[in-house]
Amino acid sequence: MSTPTLGVIGTGMVGREVARRAVDAGLDVVLSNSRGPGSLAGLVAELGTRATAATAAEAAGAGSLVVASVPLAARGQLPRAELSGKTVIDPMNYAPHSGFAIPELDSDELTSSELVQRHLANARVVKALHNIGPKQLTELFRPAGAPDRTALPLSGDDPDAKKEVADLLDVLGFDTVDLGTLADSWRSEPNTPLYAAPYVGRPPSGLTAGEYVAWVQQAPGVPVPAARIAELSAAAVRGPAGFRM
Repeated sequence: MSTPTLGVIGTGMVGREVARRAVDAGLDVVLSNSRGPGSLAGLVAELGTRATAATAAEAAGAGSLVVASVPLAARGQLPRAELSGKTVIDPMNYAPHSGFAIPELDSDELTSSELVQRHLANARVVKALHNIGPKQLTELFRPAGAPDRTALPLSGDDPDAKKEVADLLDVLGFDTVDLGTLADSWRSEPNTPLYAAPYVGRPPSGLTAGEYVAWVQQAPGVPVPAARIAELSAAAVRGPAGFRM
């Protein structure tokens, strides 16, 4: 693994747990969020000496790879200049609601990652780490070659960038399955067989939509091999974009 430092922009549930997994795997991490470095003192202390806090621009500049773990609606705030030439991991998902909709996504003209790539025109965007919950991410990692190693899908337009991300995920404890280009990334977006459900198993019956989301967030992880990821991707049918219950 030739990536000594991971930049993380956004420290919600996904950003935090990716940073935690990276530090545990022996990588240095530079963290940032919208509230400024001072707000990250507690998290940095918890993660230890491999973690530091910075501004988003500093995290983008410091990272050999950068995880842009911000809400999709905030994609325009990502530091384009500092991310120029970088490989950027996009774990964002589209969740339309009464106050937020993106016509190009609703019409399936673009995928959400193509929209991110449009903003970060000089970066190399790779869709990954978007379809597994933070709890499962921290439970399912295994050493290379383990019989119960879990695989994660990724998509991107640049083969070298996808290789970089696959190498990173290998260090973090996961195999990968290449689904194709950013235009193909819908195959692992919300409302497809690859989104969240394979990593948690069958839920209890009778759950409301809110109860199901809460259950997924706390469910023990279920290992999913690469062959199953490929099978579920092939079976996906494109429907309405975005997370809908």
